[in-house]
Amino acid sequence: MMLFPRFLILSTLAFSQFTASLNITRSKPHAALAPSPLPPSHAHSDGEAIITAFQTLGRTTPWTWVQNITFEGDTYEPEGIVRLGADRYIVSAGEYTAPTVPYNKTINGTDRTAGAGFAHLIVFGGDGSRIADATVTREGDIEYHNGGLDWDGENLWGAIAQYRPNSTAYVYKADPTTLEPKTVVHYDDHLGGVVHDKTLNSITALNWGSRNATTWHLHPHSPPSAPATPVRNPSFYIDYQDCKFLGHSPTYSGRPIMLCGGVSTLVSNGNVFYLGGIALVDVEMMVPVSEVPITLTSARGVPLTQNPIDASVSKEGSLRLYLLPDQRESTLYVIEASG
Repeated sequence: MMLFPRFLILSTLAFSQFTASLNITRSKPHAALAPSPLPPSHAHSDGEAIITAFQTLGRTTPWTWVQNITFEGDTYEPEGIVRLGADRYIVSAGEYTAPTVPYNKTINGTDRTAGAGFAHLIVFGGDGSRIADATVTREGDIEYHNGGLDWDGENLWGAIAQYRPNSTAYVYKADPTTLEPKTVVHYDDHLGGVVHDKTLNSITALNWGSRNATTWHLHPHSPPSAPATPVRNPSFYIDYQDCKFLGHSPTYSGRPIMLCGGVSTLVSNGNVFYLGGIALVDVEMMVPVSEVPITLTSARGVPLTQNPIDASVSKEGSLRLYLLPDQRESTLYVIEASG
């Protein structure tokens, strides 16, 4: 049985003290974690250009392989990626030290054991060299699954959750120059992808399988307002894994729009098929305003849109995607729409 999420109201004292763990290993001690100056968010730079470029896509759109960049070292399970210009990538990832085990029934609203692991924020150079690896949870923390990642021009935004549905999670923000995460809100449900709307000063987070979206309005000196009833995702085309806030789009009458990538698992007559795709989604309504499949896979056969995604627009106005689908030993695939 599905349990409906319940907001945990934090006291002002707890809100100010609730800061996650941080343990950084620097592979390049003298390299900055983030560029200076920091690049603007999509919402304040190329968000509308990404939306415009998206309008040219369809099922038969050919994609050109622009570049493959091997990321150095163990990437664990990459979940989200933020491109801070051409020479810095920050990846949110989960390291799993004990697997979850199915109950084969529902216990306390969920279907499996908690497992164990650590959440990471990993910094890479534009050539894939490893700059730093920040472990941002402690040993024994039940919430260790680091989900999608967004960038608002000032902070990274993500969610760390139990690695099982109908559980608990918290949304955090992190300064990219230090990678220090600070908890913004705790919630009684699994949370994955997160976006931050600076215009409305709100955060929206997606739950397990992106079936619901929950929004909080932020306040400078007090905890976020209790969220409204979660908004149901009406689309079952793909489960959104990682999203980027693109701004309030003139193309869609000023609606807040995010770019999301993901996959769905389809089973027919015992055969399993994984479908990848990308979508422009109305953040408030969770309605996809445009979506296209992407059938490309990595060299290991993994759908390219599994988990991390970021985007830009080429000088010619074509949509360019940055995708990191493989676990442990990961290649960043850069593809561009053509034709």
